[in-house]
Amino acid sequence: MSLTTMSATSYSSSAHNDSHNSTCNTLYAHRNYARVFMPLIYCIVFLVGLLGNCLALHVVRNNMKKMNSTTLYSLNLVISDILFTLSLPLRISYYAMGFHWPLGETLCKISGLIFYINTYAGVNFMTCLSVDRFIAVVIPMRFGKFRKVNNVRYICVGVWLWVLAQTLPLLQMSMTNKEPDGNITCMEYPNFEMVDHIAGILIGAVIIGYIFPVLTILVCYSILCYKLQFVARTNHLTEKSGRSRKVIGVIFCVSLVFVICYSPYHIDLLQYMIRKLVSSPDCTDLTAFHVSLHVTVCLMNLNSCLDPFVYFFACKGYKRKLLKLLKLQVSMSFSSVVRTSPEDSSKDVIDGAKIQLNSSTIERTSR
Repeated sequence: MSLTTMSATSYSSSAHNDSHNSTCNTLYAHRNYARVFMPLIYCIVFLVGLLGNCLALHVVRNNMKKMNSTTLYSLNLVISDILFTLSLPLRISYYAMGFHWPLGETLCKISGLIFYINTYAGVNFMTCLSVDRFIAVVIPMRFGKFRKVNNVRYICVGVWLWVLAQTLPLLQMSMTNKEPDGNITCMEYPNFEMVDHIAGILIGAVIIGYIFPVLTILVCYSILCYKLQFVARTNHLTEKSGRSRKVIGVIFCVSLVFVICYSPYHIDLLQYMIRKLVSSPDCTDLTAFHVSLHVTVCLMNLNSCLDPFVYFFACKGYKRKLLKLLKLQVSMSFSSVVRTSPEDSSKDVIDGAKIQLNSSTIERTSR
C-alpha cells in the first residue's frame, strides 16, 4: 500500500487494530507456506539485485565523464535498487519466522519506508527515462533543454522530494501490531484496515503513483516505436543496421518489466479498495486480499533484480563489463585447476615429452 497524502489524524489507535484482527483469525493461515517460499524468493532478489545493480553502479560511475540525461536517471534507479536490496535481510528474517517482527517499531518503519521509497522512486525514474527518450527522438528541438545535465539534476532532486512527500507520512503511524497468537506483524495491510477513509486514500495513491506514470510510459513508448519504425522504412541504411529494432526491443523489455512487476500489485489494491467503498468485504475477502498482496508484492520486488537484465541489453558498457568478468572468472577457475594438479605428474609429463623429443632427434641424426 502507498499512502500518498495521509495525515496523522486519518488513523485510529492500535486498540482498534487489535479488535479488528481478533474477529478474523485466518489472515495468516498461509504462514507455513509463506515462511518457506517468500524467504526463498527474497533471497534470490537480494543476491541477483545486489550483484547486478552494484555492477551497474560500477559501469555508470566509470562513465561519469560522459554524463548525460539517461546516465543520470539510470544512476538514480541503481541507487534506489541497491538501497532496497540492502534492507531485504530484515524482511527475509521476518517471513522466515512466520510473520513475526521482534526488532521493534523503529526498524519496522525504516524497512517499510525504504520499501515504499524504492517502489515509487523506480516508477518515477522509469517514467522520466521514457519521457527523456521521447524528447530525444520525437521533439528534440522544442524540449531539448530538459535533457541538459544541469536541468536533469534538478529534475532528479524533484523526483526524490516527490517520493519522500509520498512516503514520509508513514512515519507518523504505527506499522507493527501484536496478533492474538503473540506474533508481532510489520507493515501488513490489516494493520491499516481501521484507518479512516483508507479506501479513498489508497485509490488516490494508485492513481497518482501508478496510473499516471504507466499511461505516460505507454504513450511515450508507443509514439517512439512508431517514429522509429517510420524512420526505418524511409531510411534503408537505418533498417539494415537494425538499430531501430534493437531500440524497440529494449523499449519492449522495459515496458514488460514495468507492467509485470508493478501492475498486479496496484490492480489488486485498486479493485479491493473499490469493493470496500461500495460494500463491506467480510473476513474471507480480507484474507484472500491479504494473501494476494503477499504474492503481488513479491512480483513487484522482482523489479530490483530484473533491472540488471534490462541494463544488459540496453547498455553496451554493462554488457561488456559483465562478459569480461565472466570470462575472467572462467579463466581463474581454469588456472586454479592447473595450479592444484600434482607437481610430480606434471614433471613426468614434461620429462616424457623431453625423452620423446630427444629420442626422435637421435633417430633423425643417426639416419
